[in-house]
Amino acid sequence: MIEHLMSYRRLVVFLIHLLLVVVSSYCALWLRFDGLVPEQVVQLWLHLLPVVLLVRLVCFFPFRLYEGLWRYTSLSDVWGIVGGVFSSSVVLYAVVRVGFGLTGYPRSVYLIDSLLLVWFMTGVRLLRRVYREFHRLERGRRVLVYGAGDAGEMIVRDMRRNPWYAHEAIGFVDDDHAKVGQRIHGLEVMGTRDDLARIVAREQPDEVLIAMPAADAATARGVVRILEPFKIPITTLPNLRDILDGSVKVSQIRSLSIEDLLPRAPVGLDPEPVRALIEGHTVMVTGAGGSIGSELCRQIVALRPKELLLFERYENSLFAVANELLARNPGASIVPIIGDVADANRVDAVLSAHHPDVIFHAAAHKHVPLMEMNPCEAVKNNVSGMWVLAHAAAAHHVGRLVEISTDKAVNPTSVMGVTKRVAELIGQAIEGSGNGNGTKFTAVRFGNVLASNGSVVPTFLEQIRAGGPVKVTHPEIRRYFMLIPEAVHLVLHAAALAEGGEVFVLDMGEQIKVVDLARNLIRLSGFVPDQDIAIEFIGLRPGEKLFEELVGVGEAAERTPVDKILRIRPQAAPDLQAVEAAVHALQRCAALDDEGGVMAQLRALVPTFERNGRAAADASQPAAASAPAPVVPEPALAPLVPSTLALG
Repeated sequence: MIEHLMSYRRLVVFLIHLLLVVVSSYCALWLRFDGLVPEQVVQLWLHLLPVVLLVRLVCFFPFRLYEGLWRYTSLSDVWGIVGGVFSSSVVLYAVVRVGFGLTGYPRSVYLIDSLLLVWFMTGVRLLRRVYREFHRLERGRRVLVYGAGDAGEMIVRDMRRNPWYAHEAIGFVDDDHAKVGQRIHGLEVMGTRDDLARIVAREQPDEVLIAMPAADAATARGVVRILEPFKIPITTLPNLRDILDGSVKVSQIRSLSIEDLLPRAPVGLDPEPVRALIEGHTVMVTGAGGSIGSELCRQIVALRPKELLLFERYENSLFAVANELLARNPGASIVPIIGDVADANRVDAVLSAHHPDVIFHAAAHKHVPLMEMNPCEAVKNNVSGMWVLAHAAAAHHVGRLVEISTDKAVNPTSVMGVTKRVAELIGQAIEGSGNGNGTKFTAVRFGNVLASNGSVVPTFLEQIRAGGPVKVTHPEIRRYFMLIPEAVHLVLHAAALAEGGEVFVLDMGEQIKVVDLARNLIRLSGFVPDQDIAIEFIGLRPGEKLFEELVGVGEAAERTPVDKILRIRPQAAPDLQAVEAAVHALQRCAALDDEGGVMAQLRALVPTFERNGRAAADASQPAAASAPAPVVPEPALAPLVPSTLALG
């Protein structure tokens, strides 16, 4: 029935207004004469009623009083009603007193009629909202809103405006003590974060919504920590950068994810230097099928390069990323290339054919335990790959070569870390020698990226899905974490700053305990840590540190124009001939599968390399995880094998 009437909504609204005009007009007379309206006045009213209806209903059109959806009635609608009623009253007064010359119609009736009509027309609209409030989905999801600011107010208003939403706000929590006890849309601000656990235990909501789009990750982590004992879903709203119109709606509510608990890269960075680096140029990405490489490709292709070369040795991952990029960017020049960075002939052929202006070198073996068991393979990929690519880049006058390095290269204790440090030394040695033929060699060093292939987060999630236990190596182990898109975003900005020979470091904020990460993942998966899912400590793995460093002893970091990016300039560039001789000796040992020789050559190249030294740190002294132990800076290298380096 209602649906049928709604198909004639404007006609129904018009008829309701007509009825209200008649009722308010007669009620005004009734009030004016205290309920005893003289017969002659009634006859005059009946005579003028068609005029009253015509004037009122015509004057309502300019104010669009027949168009609004009453369930969304707001203050602007009330002002429209006031304007329509009082303007029609002025016209009606003029028509009756001046046009018809009828002075017997009481003047006070015009004012009383106007006030009553405004009240009736506003009230009938509010009745629609009252009806909707009382006929909401009964006992929808009872939501406790964390954040009594603009976002919290908007989300509660949207919940009440739309009856089909299965959400019912029950109150607010806010960190501002001044707001406690106040009410928003009739809902009380029940307390601050310190009261959150007590409020949840008392009110037993079905969901806690973090309605603070500008909140930092530490705030979200604090809420998760407080709610750890409660098996209650935690949801949130998009970050401010993702809200285009500045308004939030119930449809934007999503589950809180582990990404929300990590620091984000700064917004508002000047895009022009990165655009100038990429747009209209040929760009090559090695390891294009990996987690970092593929994200580099996504962000690079959006900057409209002349040509994007995807260099990858694994055909399946190359096929996947190439198809994804082509589907999202029709018309872009994307060239998938199968090849190994350690294959000098293949690399030379690709650079000869395409002449890239910029190379991002993301190809590497990165899994610490696997590289401990396969050090020769780590050298073949991480060291030889950089050696071959650096030579080829210089020979073909590539504008800049950006190596994606790691925090594990600082005071390394693992094979993976030390081979990446050697890769940094190769670029610095060529740059410092002046034999780079104009190529700028730079490296960007950062910590763990969340949810990359084989990283801790997917591993923990698999263990949670299996019912546990979640296996953590050590209760005090800490790591830097950053989202892949955020890290790559900063890598591109660092590449635009490159002057040659430096190492850029991404400021990844505070180190996070891995056990806290595990507990948060369990909590966000809907379980209670140590109750539903156990956490088991299995001991440090080979080559693993208790903590990571981004700047080593003997290195000094300086600020750059880009927030969150630091620059490390070498105090003295490594001797190119010494590096060349050591790398050649290292490569020979790797080719012979001589692990002992490989380890000896790595220590010669990087004297600070102390394999497993920090992994054996005393777990009873967690304070050691907050600062690096003193390390002797790497000395200048003496030639191991007489040789010369000839760059094209």
